[in-house]
Amino acid sequence: MSNILLTGIATLDIINQVDHYPPEDSEIRALNQIIRCGGNACNSAIILQQLGITPYLLTNRADDSNADQIFSELAQHSINTTLCPIQKNSSTPTSYITSNTKNGSRSIIHYRNLNELNSAHFKKINLSTYDWLHFEARNCQQLEIMLQYAKTFNKPISIEVEKNREFIELITPFADVLLLSRPFAQSRGFDNALTCIKHFSSLYKDKIITCTWGSQGAWLYANSEIQHQLAFEIDKSVETLGAGDTFNAGFISSLINNLSPPSALQFACQLAANKCLQSGFDNIIIPA
Repeated sequence: MSNILLTGIATLDIINQVDHYPPEDSEIRALNQIIRCGGNACNSAIILQQLGITPYLLTNRADDSNADQIFSELAQHSINTTLCPIQKNSSTPTSYITSNTKNGSRSIIHYRNLNELNSAHFKKINLSTYDWLHFEARNCQQLEIMLQYAKTFNKPISIEVEKNREFIELITPFADVLLLSRPFAQSRGFDNALTCIKHFSSLYKDKIITCTWGSQGAWLYANSEIQHQLAFEIDKSVETLGAGDTFNAGFISSLINNLSPPSALQFACQLAANKCLQSGFDNIIIPA
């Protein structure tokens, strides 16, 4: 069984489900509240485990009771977190999420009092035991040092770029697979995924690049060609939270299993659509 090291963030997600999004300065009653672990790398790890990939998660861990809850849940999903350093006198990053049950949309307020992972800790890890290395684009100056170290092990590297962070240009050259989001593309002035893909493929002709665009599907650059996969239609979206993380997991697992990039794109889009049909990530329907 192949394994993967995911470097990123684990959060406590407090999700309030409502039947409409509240206007400012109003009070409404939540239909339901769900508390679970979250964060991009964390969510992707939970999906990868269901796809037959063994995930190892590397993130700073706070020393509070919320961290105990998160890492207990991760252990239940058979995700190895033994590499995670504990930061004293810190608090677990927390996302307060309003999820609209009418259309599956979500709005997030995020709070954190926890340092990002330090490159000094990362460089103590023997990366030769992993088949794939995945990174969230966070704290890019430190991440550049981690990626320089990772490159010496000659392992496939994927980098998820969800937001337009400072010094992002330092890390993108290290990726073999570059996973771009719609919010990142829009922050760079692109009003559609195709234009974004064309721009980044002109910079990195030897990489595999994806750009997701919600209900319009996703675009792929690989082997000097650009392809588009339409989003799969679903009857009703229950929860879009984590759909991008699910797409990334589906795409990476497909490449690990030696599927072609176009086949990986189709599988990832179908998997992301299936995620939107349910709340949470457990027992996701895996496309045949």
